[in-house]
Amino acid sequence: MSTPAENQLSNRWASLEPYAQLVRSLMPRAASIAVFDVHATLRWSNETAIWPELVQAVEQTLADAAGDASAHGQLRVLEGDVPLYLCWLRDESTHGLVAVVAIQCRASNEGDQRSFSFVHALIRPALECLRRELISRHSIDYLTENLTARDRDLELVLAVSSRDGARPGDDSSVLRVILENAVAHLGCALAAVLVPEKSLVLFRMSQADPADGRLLAQTHRHLLSLAQVRRDPLIMNRLAQNSAFGTLPYKILSCSLRNAAGRPIGIFALYRHEVAADFTDREARLVDVLTRKASMIIESSYDAMTGLLNRPAFELRVGDMLARKDRPKVLAVLYIDVDQLHLVNENFGMHVGDLLLSMLADMMRRRLPPGAVAARISGDRFAVAMPGSLEAALELAGSWCESATQLAAVQGDERSRVSLSIGVAELAQPDGELTHALAAAESACKAAKDRGRNRAEAYQATDESVVRRFTDITIAASLRAAVAEDRLRLDAQFIQPLDAARGFPPHFELLLRMIDDDGQTVGPDRFLSAANRYQLMPTIDRWVIEHALAQLRTHAAAITASQAVFAINFSGQSLNDPEFADELVSRIEASGLPPASLCFELTESATIANLARAEVLMRRLRKLGCGVALDDFGTGLSSLAYLRQLPVSMLKIDGSFVRDILRDVRSESLVQAVAQLARSMQMVTVAEYVETDPIRERIAALGVDYGQGFSIGRPVPLTDVLADLPAALDRVSAPLPEVVAQPAPGLH
Repeated sequence: MSTPAENQLSNRWASLEPYAQLVRSLMPRAASIAVFDVHATLRWSNETAIWPELVQAVEQTLADAAGDASAHGQLRVLEGDVPLYLCWLRDESTHGLVAVVAIQCRASNEGDQRSFSFVHALIRPALECLRRELISRHSIDYLTENLTARDRDLELVLAVSSRDGARPGDDSSVLRVILENAVAHLGCALAAVLVPEKSLVLFRMSQADPADGRLLAQTHRHLLSLAQVRRDPLIMNRLAQNSAFGTLPYKILSCSLRNAAGRPIGIFALYRHEVAADFTDREARLVDVLTRKASMIIESSYDAMTGLLNRPAFELRVGDMLARKDRPKVLAVLYIDVDQLHLVNENFGMHVGDLLLSMLADMMRRRLPPGAVAARISGDRFAVAMPGSLEAALELAGSWCESATQLAAVQGDERSRVSLSIGVAELAQPDGELTHALAAAESACKAAKDRGRNRAEAYQATDESVVRRFTDITIAASLRAAVAEDRLRLDAQFIQPLDAARGFPPHFELLLRMIDDDGQTVGPDRFLSAANRYQLMPTIDRWVIEHALAQLRTHAAAITASQAVFAINFSGQSLNDPEFADELVSRIEASGLPPASLCFELTESATIANLARAEVLMRRLRKLGCGVALDDFGTGLSSLAYLRQLPVSMLKIDGSFVRDILRDVRSESLVQAVAQLARSMQMVTVAEYVETDPIRERIAALGVDYGQGFSIGRPVPLTDVLADLPAALDRVSAPLPEVVAQPAPGLH
């Protein structure tokens, strides 16, 4: 089936009948009219048969037309005194011949012939219309031919750009698409991409007419040398006998692969058999476009400094490894961290640190097991996925640690040394995920750092410290997302006065909850460790304070009438933020809430660790009229020595003492002593973890002012409490049946 372009080309000379009719109307004696191209080939005629002498006359007149660019044609007389007027149609811009119009007239009875100039002047309007029509059609045909060629080129470029289903960042798939399409569209026997510094060699051969398998090995060195000095594409359609390539029955088109800085890093080479068509300049320009595309892909998938894969490409490459039918039965993941590289950068300069990273990457690349994949995933961190057991991966990691200590970068007379901490984890088959295995390996790497650095550790489910790190790593990302997407919620837990006669106001403690991706509620016991480890507490504290004050502000009248007090927690990390104290005070003053309705809790350990700042902030809060609670009292070191100088209004006795109060005399004595001490210092006390009515009755007998726990009330959403505050106070104040003792929820 012919294409639209081919059909258009075949119709270039069609539909000239209107012009013939116009000529006959101007010249009634015209018997036949024919149009020939510049090669004397008949293109159109109003007669079904053409005399041989007509064709001969046209062939002869073409030579005359070439010799006289100003002439419009000539008159020839055929046998039988038949006049033949040959009109030359020219392109005025180039003076080149467009066509020859042959007009054969009937012989005159008088025997005289009209001159060519007379006839030409007579039919000139018709010839001019025909000339312009043919020139326009020729231009259109020329454009069509070029567009057809460009369409083929565009098909190649679009096929590469769309990647035929390849995923973003999947360098091997995209480069494979480029090579396959280059072979198919450009009729090559072999197409290859070669980047030595990244250990990258990819090639594709034609299935119909493949090249010699040794061809790339025979030519790549010289092509790489030429790429160092030549930026433009190199076409070699004829190889001299004494060329550096020797005698090769191939034609070569080679382009230089360059990085973003313009430095040559490799070659993109195409090979054709010597009997095939020559490489053209158009093809060279097209391959140059593909080369730049390949360079961008390589740059986006490989780390510029080390030549290893970057993280997205690494994840995709491992994903492909797992998706193969012949995937390894056992796969291990290594997480490598360069120890204290910042000291090298500070003492010797960033360039020395960069050199060390390059040397380490080269060491790892050269010693990778078959089938392994290595990547630089961040500044001084690397990752490796390798077929093999956990033991084999540990052995490899240990050898790398040993080799790394022998690497040194020289700066003057000093030598900078480096060591590695490596974590190893198993990637479970067949449903294991790389992200989970990599997080487990990172946890093991952190444990290696904690245990002295320059060592390798394996992730073990029985190692509590490693498991805790792993849990923190996996939940930290979820916590960041929850804060960013406002997927946090404030609950309130009632703190009940134990002696109604003393008239203490009711309290609520605000507790933080996270809503995960599935809409499930996650308690702080799951995410606070990660928040503390990864310095997220200041962000969380600000969220809690902002949202707590906003929700309380809308119910200020009910809060004032009920005299309820709401306790808000903040962390020791926020104390280290120099702007936090001013922000907190400003928010309280702008809230419109009575300061007496607010109490701020800080743990005893955090207070002692930041004593000076804690004391200043506590005094500012007390001056405003807010309460200040010291949480988890009794767990700190030498806390009684600091209690006298801190303006604390409430002591919250740690639940570990309250929980055992019925069976541990020492716990009972401590709770009683704290209650007596606090009363003497004009402070109130709260016992946490009050899980049963007997515990509640006992702490009340020991002089504790408030109780908090499941026996008093469970946490409920703050919005529910505020919606009907008097009724909520009535419900939580009512006597509760005894409940089975269980751990209390973690507090913010």
